[in-house]
Amino acid sequence: MREALLPSFYTTMAFRDKILNILEEALKQKPSLFLVDLSISETFKVVVTLDGDNGVNLQDCIDISRAIDNDLDREEQDYSLEVASAGVSSPLKMVRQYQKNVGRMLKVKTGTETIEAKLEAANSENVTLSWTAREPKKVGKGKETVEHKREIPYSDIKEAIVTITFN
Repeated sequence: MREALLPSFYTTMAFRDKILNILEEALKQKPSLFLVDLSISETFKVVVTLDGDNGVNLQDCIDISRAIDNDLDREEQDYSLEVASAGVSSPLKMVRQYQKNVGRMLKVKTGTETIEAKLEAANSENVTLSWTAREPKKVGKGKETVEHKREIPYSDIKEAIVTITFN
């Protein structure tokens, strides 16, 4: 029984490697785009999720889809293909996504809290967030508005989503 599973596993891994190589070449032609996620199901449904420094348009998805389709042989391995952009409500997964969203509002979940804040900066190790909060006064009754600014390492971020604000 175990031996029957091995060929499928190795076929899936080889197929994934082949797609990654094709994607690498295709993305060289469009340097503002980058791969966020690649998933391949047991039935060879391929889902490619892209993002871009200036966003991703429909033509970008078409071009990447064609590059994959042109370099794969359906006779060798039948598959279905979906190429899409990371949605607005999709969690940020890569440093490059944080960097392209500097200046925007994020909802960031850490292990202990959820912070809605402006993304002030993003480097290879952490993000800098700033926000205001109404907090009890240190002296006397009532509340005061307090400015907060904090660096948070990516390792502490469980989820970060860009929040859309309408003015």
